[in-house]
Amino acid sequence: MANTPITHFLFDLDGTLMDSDALHHAAFNTILSRWNRSVDVEYYKTHIMGASNAMIFDHLFPGMPASEYQPLAEEKEQLFRSQLDQQVAPTPGIERLLDHIARIGGRTAVVTNAPRANAELMLKATGLAGRFDTLVIGDELERAKPDPLPYLTALQLLGGTPEQAVAFEDSSSGVKAASSAQVWTFGMLGGLDEARLRAAGAHAVIRDFNGQALWDKIAG
Repeated sequence: MANTPITHFLFDLDGTLMDSDALHHAAFNTILSRWNRSVDVEYYKTHIMGASNAMIFDHLFPGMPASEYQPLAEEKEQLFRSQLDQQVAPTPGIERLLDHIARIGGRTAVVTNAPRANAELMLKATGLAGRFDTLVIGDELERAKPDPLPYLTALQLLGGTPEQAVAFEDSSSGVKAASSAQVWTFGMLGGLDEARLRAAGAHAVIRDFNGQALWDKIAG
C-alpha cells in the first residue's frame, strides 16, 4: 500500500524557525537578577525551552500565584521582543521547504507556546510573515504543549490528518506534543542533542530544513 502523501507541515517557532534561545535565556536572567538569581543553559534547556510561561514561572517561583507572576512574564516577553533586530535570519532551508509546499498545494501552521505578540514579531523579523496558513498559540487553548492539543487544533484548522502531516520541534515538550498527536516529528538539533530529542519522541533528527532525512520523507 502506498504511503499517504505529506501535505501538512506544522512548525514550532522558537528554536525551530529561528534561533532565539539565547535571547530568551538573557531575558529570563535579567528578570531573575532582581533576586540575585540566574539560570544556566542546562536549566534553560530542561525547564524553559518549549514550555508555557505558567509552567516556567511555577518552576522558577514555586507557589507564586498567577496574579503575581503574570506581570513578570509580560515584562520578560517585552525584554525578549526588544532584543529582536529588524531582521533575524530564519533557519537554513525554510524558504526551500516553503516553496516546495506551495508547489504541491500543501498546508502550513505555526504551533507555538510563545505569546501571540512574540510570534507575530518573530515571523516578521525573519521575513516569514504571511508564509503560513494559520498560527496556533498554546496559551490561547485549554492546554498548551506538551499536551497534543495545539497540534490537534492545527490539523483541525487545516483540515488534515496526522497521517498527512510532519512536525518540526526543537524542545522536549514540543516533540512530546507533536508525537503524542500521532504526527511524524522531526527533532531540530540546536538546543538539545539527538538523544534527548529521540527520548522525547522524535522520529528523526535534522540540523535544519536542508536535512536529507526530511526530503526523503516528503518525497514518499
